[in-house]
Amino acid sequence: MQFHSIFAPMASLALFISLMLPQPGFAAPKAAGNTPGDDVILEMNQAFKKGDRKRLSVLLPQVQDHALAPWAAYWELSTRLDSASAQEVQDFLKRFEGTYQEDRLRNDWLLQLGRQRDWATLAAEYPKYRMNDDKAVRCYALVSETSKGNASTTVAEEVQALWLAQKEADDGCATAADQLLKAGKLLPLVAWQRARLGFENDRSRIATQAVGLLNPDWVASVATIYLSPARYLDEKITALRPRTQQLVTLALIRLAMTDLEAAAKEMNKLRWKTQLTDEERSWVWGVIGKRAALRRADGTMSYFTQGHDHFMHSEHLAWKVRAALRAGAWQQVHNAIAAMPEAQAQDPAWIYWRARALLALKSPAAAAQAQAFYQSIASSKGFYEQLAQEELGRPLSLPPAPEPVTAAEKEAALSNPGLRRSLAAIDIGLRSEGVREWNYTVSLHQRGGMSDRELLAAAQMACDLQVWDRCINTSERTKTVVDVTQRFPMPFRQDVVQRAGQIGLDPAYVYGLIRQESRFIMDAKSNVGAAGLMQVMPATARWTAKKIGLTEFQPHHITERDTNIAIGTGYLKLVLDSFDGSMPLAAAAYNAGPSRSRNWRGQDGAPVLEAAIWAENVPFNETRDYVKKVLSNTTNYAALISGKPQSLKARLGMVGPSGAQSPSKAAQAEELP
Repeated sequence: MQFHSIFAPMASLALFISLMLPQPGFAAPKAAGNTPGDDVILEMNQAFKKGDRKRLSVLLPQVQDHALAPWAAYWELSTRLDSASAQEVQDFLKRFEGTYQEDRLRNDWLLQLGRQRDWATLAAEYPKYRMNDDKAVRCYALVSETSKGNASTTVAEEVQALWLAQKEADDGCATAADQLLKAGKLLPLVAWQRARLGFENDRSRIATQAVGLLNPDWVASVATIYLSPARYLDEKITALRPRTQQLVTLALIRLAMTDLEAAAKEMNKLRWKTQLTDEERSWVWGVIGKRAALRRADGTMSYFTQGHDHFMHSEHLAWKVRAALRAGAWQQVHNAIAAMPEAQAQDPAWIYWRARALLALKSPAAAAQAQAFYQSIASSKGFYEQLAQEELGRPLSLPPAPEPVTAAEKEAALSNPGLRRSLAAIDIGLRSEGVREWNYTVSLHQRGGMSDRELLAAAQMACDLQVWDRCINTSERTKTVVDVTQRFPMPFRQDVVQRAGQIGLDPAYVYGLIRQESRFIMDAKSNVGAAGLMQVMPATARWTAKKIGLTEFQPHHITERDTNIAIGTGYLKLVLDSFDGSMPLAAAAYNAGPSRSRNWRGQDGAPVLEAAIWAENVPFNETRDYVKKVLSNTTNYAALISGKPQSLKARLGMVGPSGAQSPSKAAQAEELP
């Protein structure tokens, strides 16, 4: 892919940074990438991760004029924030006003003020906080509001939503919830629901914290239930009191997480049918149904239908839809989506399946309603958007290119301090820090966010500097214009197309997978050890190298571009062949392993499903998302490469049991790592 750029050609990212303009309020930044101070910055980053306050204080004076001086100052002060004076904090915030580092430190400070219960200072500082993405900070701000007597229904609703959404137990939202529970503005049921979610996600501390807000004496019972739910249930043979009903509900949820069949059997006992409320029973059946759906178990829908959709958690409803799709139960698909909270129901996945359900049920005016649902999401943007477009009878073609970036837009991107500092960080290996600052800059520029034209210019700068992940992610933020050459770049096109052609792979499929795996970052490495453009695991790389004849392969070769492409495409081809050419199954196998993908397709007697239904039922969140994105990417890349309209449905096909295989092919499939 050749970009039509107006940015001056640059030999490297380091060269670009060496040309950066002075930043207002700072000394002119020096070039990153083997420039004076880089080693000190990197050492400070390591000291920050270790919490080494002394070393940070010693090193800080050496990098005052470095491009990344704001990062160095942030690391040094944040590690001793608990002992720093208010004046030191204010001096930092003033010195680095408008930067990511200012807002990052204010975030840390607001958390500390909340823990210290300094509501007056927090209330004064919170309006200056631009990031506004920390649930605990927001909860502390709401506490400061309610401490003034402003505990409105709106505040209670916001605290409830924030608290229930948190994945870990923390002080911020628990403090806000505690205040509202004591004031009678938050129902005790919310605390019990928080505890249920803790048990359902194997976070016992969440449950004990939530129940402890209601009555500290109940915490011991919660701990007992977590360790032995079956025993707790056996001991409850007397009539339930209100509080023990909720504890029994926790026990049934915990039992469902450890022994699905035992939980279903327990729920059918007469005492729980009569002594638990509809809300409590429905939630437990939702947990049981979800657990069964994750296993793709027979009879899953019978569990879900014993509860009421209205009382189920949003995650239970999502899995009820998936199970109903597998079972072809379109009325249940429609009902579960209709019961979802509004924000959840607006997800393109549920809009698409709601339209499909309406058409399947053939209800009055169903066709018109379904068309309206399809129209509301149809585009080339993503998986369900593309499927909706095809349902409307429109082939998937690419949107028109926007007007080229102008000289003025170019200059604004080049001179943006946050973008420049982000690139400097990425250039010396601080990718995490650089990515965070880049994202902050493009989303919160002057508090209003960048316009589409500013985003296009920033994305094009990243494209031209081959910082492909920022190129793609920034371009994806535009709302009214779409530059597909930015969103779907094709670095190394000659090498990828040639290699794919040699082994019989669709180059669009290869590009669709690389875009999802690494965003074209050459040295990308996952937390489990997958490396390079195509994110190949070490053992897989060794096995594949032998299979394709790379006799001199060494583990360190995997991050070399040509070697990574050769091994990644070679393995992908072997996987694809073992799954009879099914792109969805091969994508799932590439991400989660061939044995899992084989298990998910089912054994003899399993239903043959639309691949979209099969993909939606993949039990791993990451792999489910991965399969859909790889296939959506592939369709867009095919349109770019061919210049012709494409079909996502044609690439999806159907998924079912493998059927009879030759002994040699079955052995090859089992051998795949």
